[in-house]
Amino acid sequence: MSSFTDATTLASWDAVETARRIRTGEVTAREVADAALARADVAAHLGAVVTATAERARGVAGRAGGSGVLAGVPTYVKDLAQLAGVAMGWGSRGAGGYISRKTDPFVADFEKTGVVALGKSATPEMGLTATTEPLASGPCRNPWDPTRSAGGSSGGSASLVAAGVVPMAHASDGGGSIRVPAACCGLVGLKPSRFRLDMGGSNLLPVNVATDGVVTRTVRDTVLFYEAMEATRAPRKAPPIGRVDLRASQGLKIGVYVDAPIGSPVDPEVQRAVLAAAETCRQLGHHVEEIRCPFAGSVLDDFLDYWGLLAWMQLVSAKAMLHRDFDVSQVEPWTSGLARTFTANKRKVLGAVMRLRTFGARYADVMRRWDVLVSPTTAQPAPPLGFLGGEGDFATKYERLRAYCNFTPIQNASGAPAISLPLGRSGEGLPIGVHLAAAYGGDRTLLELSLQLEEATPWPLMPPRDKWLLAGA
Repeated sequence: MSSFTDATTLASWDAVETARRIRTGEVTAREVADAALARADVAAHLGAVVTATAERARGVAGRAGGSGVLAGVPTYVKDLAQLAGVAMGWGSRGAGGYISRKTDPFVADFEKTGVVALGKSATPEMGLTATTEPLASGPCRNPWDPTRSAGGSSGGSASLVAAGVVPMAHASDGGGSIRVPAACCGLVGLKPSRFRLDMGGSNLLPVNVATDGVVTRTVRDTVLFYEAMEATRAPRKAPPIGRVDLRASQGLKIGVYVDAPIGSPVDPEVQRAVLAAAETCRQLGHHVEEIRCPFAGSVLDDFLDYWGLLAWMQLVSAKAMLHRDFDVSQVEPWTSGLARTFTANKRKVLGAVMRLRTFGARYADVMRRWDVLVSPTTAQPAPPLGFLGGEGDFATKYERLRAYCNFTPIQNASGAPAISLPLGRSGEGLPIGVHLAAAYGGDRTLLELSLQLEEATPWPLMPPRDKWLLAGA
């Protein structure tokens, strides 16, 4: 490999740039894969990779041949999705070394765009919390500060993208699991509209809340991903995103709020970042109004009750839905605690489910006044490791999660799109995510506004390498 194509140089390329250089023959997909694998070795102490598939990746890269919009772009698959022949852990000690016999439909379609999967990225057990600290593999660290959480449940993917190992990685979102790690790690994370990229089986749940997607460092990479996926698997129910134009969305009506739905404290630095982003929107010619949070806190409590039901459903069906040797006795205290919240409140949960099933109509009523709502993504920057994860008292962790992650579930409940952009920085240099949400089907509006904000206030694409390299020395 020439000095031009060393691993460090390639780390600075986003997916658009990587694909372009492979397409023009400046580098080969195999060189790109080898460089990314070398960076993954350097970043191993971050705990973001749970299974490496180097030889498989080299074989796929060798056959890339320039096919697909994302041909040769290295990536990781979150360990909640299956890749045939590769270990599947669901972030759990109960998995017992299971090897997938199939590739999930989303992953198969993702690979059709040309990406090269280097392995599986870390996730909390069954994706059930907003930090990635599984007892099965240990904590996943944030490259901006390795003592901090990378967020969850797509924390492994976010850590790898933020560290420059890969420009884009698979993520999924059932309550904020794309947007929360994007906020923690200084990335772009779009949760698309319901039915666009629903996770397998999510449409069979009482409330369809979960979607696949990616985390990236640039908005244009997120745009390219959705362009590639629409060409591969056109959505049957969601309106197409189509062409995203930087200049298309003008004079939007934007409501901005910094108070949490449940009235819990929001860090002053987070509030300032949101208000600064709103002011940028105003300077871009949009109509901005400061408002109170237009959603009642009861929707979050209903969502958390439903979250307990989802944990219980996964445990009782683990042998049938995951694999027959899954050892439920090995699940973590957080997972079993969530399931117990359901069994202790079954009648209450039934009402919560019924209200969540009608919440989309209430959300649509709010959005008749606004094109976009701007708010915090999380109530504070990335918390220290152990704050949400680990084996501490369940009730304490539950209340911390409720206070930290109460903005993002609104769009999972409603099915509407939302995106987190890294538009702020704390005094300690941690990224702060700003959350943009639209009405159902408004994904293109969010991407166009995001492109405008990225151009107006560009963000650092990666942390200084000494922040996380020295932590592993």
